Amino acid sequence: MSSKNYIRPLDIRHGRIDMNHGAGGRASAQLIEELFLPALDNPFLRQGDDGASLPLPAAGGRLVMSTDGHVVSPLFFPGGDLGRLSVHGTLNDVAMMGATPLYLSASFILEEGFALAELQRLVQSMGDAAREAGVPVVTGDTKVVERGKGDGVFISTTGVGVVAPGIAVSGANARPGDVVLLSGPIGEHGVAVLSQRESLAFETAILSDSAALHTLVADMLKAAPGLRVLRDPTRGGLATTLNEIARQSGVGMRLQEAAIEVLPQVEAACELLGLDPLYIANEGKLVAVCSADDAPAVLAAMRAHPLGRRSVVIGEVVEDAHRFVQMETRFGGRRVVDWLSGEPLPRIC
Repeated sequence: MSSKNYIRPLDIRHGRIDMNHGAGGRASAQLIEELFLPALDNPFLRQGDDGASLPLPAAGGRLVMSTDGHVVSPLFFPGGDLGRLSVHGTLNDVAMMGATPLYLSASFILEEGFALAELQRLVQSMGDAAREAGVPVVTGDTKVVERGKGDGVFISTTGVGVVAPGIAVSGANARPGDVVLLSGPIGEHGVAVLSQRESLAFETAILSDSAALHTLVADMLKAAPGLRVLRDPTRGGLATTLNEIARQSGVGMRLQEAAIEVLPQVEAACELLGLDPLYIANEGKLVAVCSADDAPAVLAAMRAHPLGRRSVVIGEVVEDAHRFVQMETRFGGRRVVDWLSGEPLPRIC
Protein backbone atom coordinates (compact mmCIF):
# COMPACT_ATOMS: atom_id res chain seq x y z
CA MET A 1 0.00 0.00 0.00
CA SER A 2 1.45 3.35 -0.95
CA SER A 3 1.83 6.06 1.66
CA LYS A 4 -0.40 8.25 -0.50
CA ASN A 5 -3.40 5.96 0.09
CA TYR A 6 -2.62 5.09 3.70
CA ILE A 7 -5.21 6.30 6.23
CA ARG A 8 -4.01 6.50 9.82
CA PRO A 9 -6.40 4.77 12.25
CA LEU A 10 -8.41 6.93 14.63
CA ASP A 11 -6.52 7.90 17.75
CA ILE A 12 -9.32 6.96 20.15
CA ARG A 13 -7.30 7.65 23.28
CA HIS A 14 -6.19 11.20 22.42
CA GLY A 15 -8.26 12.19 19.38
CA ARG A 16 -11.14 14.65 19.25
CA ILE A 17 -14.03 15.35 16.94
CA ASP A 18 -13.29 17.95 14.28
CA MET A 19 -15.45 19.49 11.56
CA ASN A 20 -14.17 16.98 8.98
CA HIS A 21 -15.95 14.19 10.86
CA GLY A 22 -19.27 15.76 9.89
CA ALA A 23 -18.42 16.74 6.33
CA GLY A 24 -19.52 13.49 4.71
CA GLY A 25 -16.09 12.60 3.32
CA ARG A 26 -13.32 10.18 4.22
CA ALA A 27 -13.11 11.33 7.85
CA SER A 28 -16.86 10.75 8.31
CA ALA A 29 -16.62 7.27 6.82
CA GLN A 30 -13.65 6.44 9.03
CA LEU A 31 -15.50 7.57 12.16
CA ILE A 32 -18.44 5.33 11.27
CA GLU A 33 -16.31 2.31 10.34
CA GLU A 34 -13.87 2.44 13.25
CA LEU A 35 -16.02 3.75 16.10
CA PHE A 36 -19.75 3.36 15.43
CA LEU A 37 -19.92 0.08 13.53
CA PRO A 38 -17.91 -2.02 16.01
CA ALA A 39 -20.15 -0.87 18.86
CA LEU A 40 -23.52 -1.14 17.11
CA ASP A 41 -22.84 -3.90 14.58
CA ASN A 42 -25.77 -5.95 13.24
CA PRO A 43 -26.80 -7.26 9.79
CA PHE A 44 -29.20 -4.38 9.09
CA LEU A 45 -26.64 -1.70 9.93
CA ARG A 46 -24.06 -3.50 7.77
CA GLN A 47 -26.25 -2.97 4.71
CA GLY A 48 -24.49 0.40 4.47
CA ASP A 49 -27.29 2.27 2.71
CA ASP A 50 -28.94 5.57 3.58
CA GLY A 51 -31.68 3.61 5.32
CA ALA A 52 -32.32 0.07 6.50
CA SER A 53 -34.38 -2.48 4.59
CA LEU A 54 -36.39 -4.31 7.26
CA PRO A 55 -38.78 -7.28 7.27
CA LEU A 56 -42.40 -6.71 8.24
CA PRO A 57 -43.82 -8.64 11.21
CA ALA A 58 -45.49 -11.85 10.07
CA ALA A 59 -48.15 -11.85 12.78
CA GLY A 60 -49.86 -8.66 11.64
CA GLY A 61 -50.96 -5.96 14.04
CA ARG A 62 -50.23 -2.22 14.01
CA LEU A 63 -46.90 -0.44 13.75
CA VAL A 64 -45.90 2.04 16.44
CA MET A 65 -43.13 4.63 16.07
CA SER A 66 -41.72 6.99 18.69
CA THR A 67 -38.82 9.43 18.66
CA ASP A 68 -36.95 11.12 21.49
CA GLY A 69 -34.05 13.54 21.93
CA HIS A 70 -31.57 12.93 24.76
CA VAL A 71 -29.55 15.84 26.15
CA VAL A 72 -28.72 14.76 29.70
CA SER A 73 -25.98 16.58 31.58
CA PRO A 74 -23.63 15.13 32.76
CA LEU A 75 -23.19 12.50 30.07
CA PHE A 76 -22.15 9.86 32.62
CA PHE A 77 -23.95 9.41 35.92
CA PRO A 78 -24.30 6.69 38.60
CA GLY A 79 -26.14 3.75 37.08
CA GLY A 80 -26.06 4.90 33.48
CA ASP A 81 -25.03 7.31 30.78
CA LEU A 82 -26.41 9.11 27.73
CA GLY A 83 -25.84 6.08 25.50
CA ARG A 84 -27.90 3.64 27.56
CA LEU A 85 -30.50 6.29 28.26
CA SER A 86 -31.02 6.97 24.55
CA VAL A 87 -31.85 3.28 24.01
CA HIS A 88 -33.98 2.76 27.10
CA GLY A 89 -35.93 5.98 26.72
CA THR A 90 -37.15 5.25 23.22
CA LEU A 91 -37.72 1.53 23.78
CA ASN A 92 -39.90 2.41 26.75
CA ASP A 93 -41.93 4.94 24.77
CA VAL A 94 -42.69 2.23 22.21
CA ALA A 95 -43.48 -0.30 24.93
CA MET A 96 -45.90 2.10 26.65
CA MET A 97 -48.07 1.79 23.54
CA GLY A 98 -48.37 -1.93 24.23
CA ALA A 99 -45.91 -2.65 21.41
CA THR A 100 -42.97 -5.02 21.06
CA PRO A 101 -39.98 -2.88 19.99
CA LEU A 102 -38.32 -4.11 16.79
CA TYR A 103 -35.77 -1.55 15.59
CA LEU A 104 -34.00 1.66 16.58
CA SER A 105 -32.38 4.46 14.63
CA ALA A 106 -29.91 6.94 16.13
CA SER A 107 -28.83 10.46 15.24
CA PHE A 108 -25.75 12.03 16.84
CA ILE A 109 -25.05 15.76 17.07
CA LEU A 110 -21.37 16.03 18.04
CA GLU A 111 -19.55 19.15 19.11
CA GLU A 112 -16.18 19.98 17.59
CA GLY A 113 -13.49 19.06 20.14
CA PHE A 114 -15.45 16.27 21.83
CA ALA A 115 -13.10 13.48 22.92
CA LEU A 116 -13.20 10.33 20.79
CA ALA A 117 -12.63 8.21 23.90
CA GLU A 118 -15.79 9.55 25.52
CA LEU A 119 -17.73 9.10 22.28
CA GLN A 120 -16.57 5.50 22.01
CA ARG A 121 -17.59 4.87 25.60
CA LEU A 122 -21.09 6.26 24.95
CA VAL A 123 -21.58 4.38 21.69
CA GLN A 124 -20.34 1.12 23.20
CA SER A 125 -22.75 1.57 26.09
CA MET A 126 -25.53 2.24 23.61
CA GLY A 127 -24.68 -0.92 21.68
CA ASP A 128 -24.59 -2.97 24.88
CA ALA A 129 -28.02 -1.67 25.90
CA ALA A 130 -29.48 -2.44 22.47
CA ARG A 131 -28.10 -5.98 22.49
CA GLU A 132 -29.33 -6.60 26.05
CA ALA A 133 -32.80 -5.46 24.97
CA GLY A 134 -32.69 -7.50 21.76
CA VAL A 135 -33.51 -4.44 19.63
CA PRO A 136 -30.83 -3.43 17.09
CA VAL A 137 -29.84 0.07 15.98
CA VAL A 138 -30.37 -0.39 12.25
CA THR A 139 -29.59 3.04 10.81
CA GLY A 140 -28.25 6.39 11.94
CA ASP A 141 -26.67 9.73 11.16
CA THR A 142 -23.86 11.90 12.52
CA LYS A 143 -23.47 15.65 12.32
CA VAL A 144 -20.80 17.93 13.78
CA VAL A 145 -21.39 21.49 14.98
CA GLU A 146 -18.82 24.17 15.78
CA ARG A 147 -17.15 24.28 19.17
CA GLY A 148 -19.40 25.92 21.75
CA LYS A 149 -22.67 25.11 19.95
CA GLY A 150 -23.36 21.54 21.00
CA ASP A 151 -22.30 20.89 24.61
CA GLY A 152 -20.51 17.64 23.77
CA VAL A 153 -23.06 15.29 22.25
CA PHE A 154 -26.82 15.03 21.79
CA ILE A 155 -28.45 11.76 20.73
CA SER A 156 -31.88 11.36 19.13
CA THR A 157 -33.33 7.88 18.75
CA THR A 158 -36.42 6.61 16.95
CA GLY A 159 -38.02 3.28 17.71
CA VAL A 160 -40.40 1.12 15.68
CA GLY A 161 -42.50 -1.64 17.20
CA VAL A 162 -45.59 -3.72 16.55
CA VAL A 163 -48.79 -3.95 18.58
CA ALA A 164 -50.41 -7.38 18.52
CA PRO A 165 -54.03 -7.64 17.36
CA GLY A 166 -56.48 -7.06 20.20
CA ILE A 167 -54.16 -4.80 22.26
CA ALA A 168 -55.36 -1.20 22.65
CA VAL A 169 -53.31 0.74 25.19
CA SER A 170 -53.78 4.52 25.37
CA GLY A 171 -53.70 7.36 27.86
CA ALA A 172 -57.33 8.01 26.92
CA ASN A 173 -58.59 4.65 28.23
CA ALA A 174 -58.74 5.17 32.02
CA ARG A 175 -62.24 4.74 33.47
CA PRO A 176 -63.74 5.43 36.93
CA GLY A 177 -63.27 2.37 39.11
CA ASP A 178 -59.97 1.42 37.49
CA VAL A 179 -56.85 0.71 39.56
CA VAL A 180 -53.53 2.59 39.29
CA LEU A 181 -50.31 0.57 39.69
CA LEU A 182 -46.66 1.62 39.95
CA SER A 183 -43.72 -0.70 39.25
CA GLY A 184 -41.37 0.47 42.03
CA PRO A 185 -39.74 3.32 43.97
CA ILE A 186 -39.61 6.75 42.36
CA GLY A 187 -37.03 9.52 41.93
CA GLU A 188 -33.81 7.52 41.56
CA HIS A 189 -32.81 8.68 38.07
CA GLY A 190 -33.25 12.41 38.63
CA VAL A 191 -31.45 12.38 41.97
CA ALA A 192 -28.59 10.26 40.56
CA VAL A 193 -28.05 12.77 37.76
CA LEU A 194 -28.24 15.73 40.13
CA SER A 195 -25.80 14.16 42.58
CA GLN A 196 -23.24 13.70 39.81
CA ARG A 197 -23.83 17.17 38.37
CA GLU A 198 -23.46 18.92 41.71
CA SER A 199 -20.75 16.56 43.09
CA LEU A 200 -22.97 15.62 46.01
CA ALA A 201 -22.02 12.66 48.18
CA PHE A 202 -24.53 10.63 50.15
CA GLU A 203 -23.95 7.84 52.65
CA THR A 204 -25.73 5.35 50.37
CA ALA A 205 -25.20 5.38 46.61
CA ILE A 206 -28.11 6.62 44.51
CA LEU A 207 -28.16 4.94 41.10
CA SER A 208 -30.27 5.73 38.07
CA ASP A 209 -33.05 3.21 37.48
CA SER A 210 -32.56 3.39 33.69
CA ALA A 211 -33.85 0.14 32.17
CA ALA A 212 -35.72 -1.24 29.15
CA LEU A 213 -39.26 -2.09 30.22
CA HIS A 214 -40.63 -3.91 27.17
CA THR A 215 -40.28 -7.42 28.64
CA LEU A 216 -42.14 -6.32 31.77
CA VAL A 217 -44.89 -4.87 29.58
CA ALA A 218 -45.09 -8.10 27.57
CA ASP A 219 -45.65 -10.11 30.76
CA MET A 220 -48.33 -7.68 31.92
CA LEU A 221 -50.18 -7.91 28.62
CA LYS A 222 -50.07 -11.70 28.74
CA ALA A 223 -51.73 -11.54 32.15
CA ALA A 224 -54.30 -8.93 31.09
CA PRO A 225 -54.67 -8.18 27.35
CA GLY A 226 -57.28 -5.58 28.29
CA LEU A 227 -54.73 -3.40 30.11
CA ARG A 228 -55.94 0.17 29.59
CA VAL A 229 -53.02 2.59 30.11
CA LEU A 230 -49.22 2.38 30.31
CA ARG A 231 -46.87 5.31 30.87
CA ASP A 232 -43.28 5.75 32.02
CA PRO A 233 -43.00 8.71 34.42
CA THR A 234 -39.95 10.47 33.00
CA ARG A 235 -39.79 14.27 32.77
CA GLY A 236 -42.11 15.78 35.35
CA GLY A 237 -42.15 12.55 37.33
CA LEU A 238 -45.10 10.54 38.60
CA ALA A 239 -47.23 13.59 39.37
CA THR A 240 -47.10 15.00 35.85
CA THR A 241 -47.63 11.60 34.23
CA LEU A 242 -50.81 10.97 36.23
CA ASN A 243 -52.10 14.46 35.39
CA GLU A 244 -51.50 13.74 31.71
CA ILE A 245 -53.54 10.52 31.93
CA ALA A 246 -56.33 12.22 33.89
CA ARG A 247 -56.60 15.00 31.32
CA GLN A 248 -56.46 12.65 28.34
CA SER A 249 -59.08 10.29 29.80
CA GLY A 250 -61.31 12.98 31.31
CA VAL A 251 -61.20 11.48 34.82
CA GLY A 252 -59.78 12.16 38.27
CA MET A 253 -57.46 10.06 40.41
CA ARG A 254 -57.18 9.41 44.11
CA LEU A 255 -53.76 8.25 45.33
CA GLN A 256 -52.49 6.86 48.61
CA GLU A 257 -49.28 8.57 49.68
CA ALA A 258 -48.32 5.67 51.96
CA ALA A 259 -48.31 3.29 48.98
CA ILE A 260 -45.81 5.29 46.90
CA GLU A 261 -42.31 4.10 47.78
CA VAL A 262 -39.34 6.47 47.90
CA LEU A 263 -35.98 4.99 48.86
CA PRO A 264 -34.63 6.52 52.11
CA GLN A 265 -31.53 7.92 50.38
CA VAL A 266 -33.65 9.51 47.65
CA GLU A 267 -36.04 10.97 50.21
CA ALA A 268 -33.12 12.37 52.22
CA ALA A 269 -31.57 13.92 49.12
CA CYS A 270 -34.88 15.50 48.12
CA GLU A 271 -35.35 16.94 51.61
CA LEU A 272 -31.84 18.37 51.51
CA LEU A 273 -32.40 19.94 48.09
CA GLY A 274 -35.99 21.04 48.61
CA LEU A 275 -37.40 18.73 45.92
CA ASP A 276 -40.58 16.65 45.81
CA PRO A 277 -39.94 13.04 44.65
CA LEU A 278 -43.32 13.04 42.90
CA TYR A 279 -41.87 15.41 40.30
CA ILE A 280 -38.46 13.75 39.85
CA ALA A 281 -37.77 11.84 36.63
CA ASN A 282 -37.60 8.05 36.42
CA GLU A 283 -36.16 6.01 33.54
CA GLY A 284 -36.99 2.45 34.61
CA LYS A 285 -40.47 2.63 36.12
CA LEU A 286 -43.96 2.48 34.67
CA VAL A 287 -47.49 3.40 35.65
CA ALA A 288 -50.36 1.12 34.62
CA VAL A 289 -54.11 1.56 34.75
CA CYS A 290 -56.36 -1.49 34.51
CA SER A 291 -59.81 -2.62 35.55
CA ALA A 292 -60.30 -3.69 39.14
CA ASP A 293 -60.97 -7.23 37.91
CA ASP A 294 -57.62 -7.38 36.08
CA ALA A 295 -55.59 -5.74 38.87
CA PRO A 296 -54.62 -8.90 40.82
CA ALA A 297 -53.30 -10.65 37.68
CA VAL A 298 -51.43 -7.56 36.49
CA LEU A 299 -49.85 -6.97 39.89
CA ALA A 300 -48.78 -10.61 40.14
CA ALA A 301 -47.19 -10.46 36.67
CA MET A 302 -45.33 -7.26 37.59
CA ARG A 303 -44.00 -8.67 40.85
CA ALA A 304 -42.81 -11.83 39.08
CA HIS A 305 -40.57 -9.77 36.77
CA PRO A 306 -37.12 -8.50 37.93
CA LEU A 307 -38.05 -4.91 37.07
CA GLY A 308 -41.37 -5.02 38.89
CA ARG A 309 -40.70 -6.87 42.14
CA ARG A 310 -41.66 -3.83 44.23
CA SER A 311 -44.82 -3.06 42.28
CA VAL A 312 -47.81 -1.72 44.23
CA VAL A 313 -51.33 -0.40 43.83
CA ILE A 314 -51.13 3.34 44.48
CA GLY A 315 -54.68 4.50 43.86
CA GLU A 316 -57.85 4.46 41.82
CA VAL A 317 -59.50 6.32 38.98
CA VAL A 318 -62.57 8.37 39.96
CA GLU A 319 -65.15 10.54 38.28
CA ASP A 320 -64.07 14.18 38.33
CA ALA A 321 -65.08 16.83 35.82
CA HIS A 322 -62.09 18.91 36.94
CA ARG A 323 -59.68 16.02 36.22
CA PHE A 324 -57.85 16.51 39.50
CA VAL A 325 -55.23 14.11 40.82
CA GLN A 326 -55.63 14.04 44.59
CA MET A 327 -53.62 12.30 47.27
CA GLU A 328 -54.62 10.96 50.67
CA THR A 329 -51.67 11.87 52.85
CA ARG A 330 -50.07 9.75 55.56
CA PHE A 331 -51.69 12.05 58.12
CA GLY A 332 -55.23 11.46 56.87
CA GLY A 333 -55.59 14.68 54.91
CA ARG A 334 -56.01 15.21 51.19
CA ARG A 335 -54.13 17.43 48.76
CA VAL A 336 -54.15 18.11 45.04
CA VAL A 337 -51.14 16.75 43.15
CA ASP A 338 -50.77 19.37 40.44
CA TRP A 339 -48.74 19.54 37.25
CA LEU A 340 -45.04 20.29 37.43
CA SER A 341 -44.38 24.03 37.52
CA GLY A 342 -40.95 25.04 36.23
CA GLU A 343 -38.00 22.69 35.85
CA PRO A 344 -36.44 21.52 39.15
CA LEU A 345 -33.84 19.33 37.40
CA PRO A 346 -32.68 20.67 34.02
CA ARG A 347 -31.50 18.15 31.42
CA ILE A 348 -32.14 14.85 33.13
CA CYS A 349 -33.06 12.88 29.99
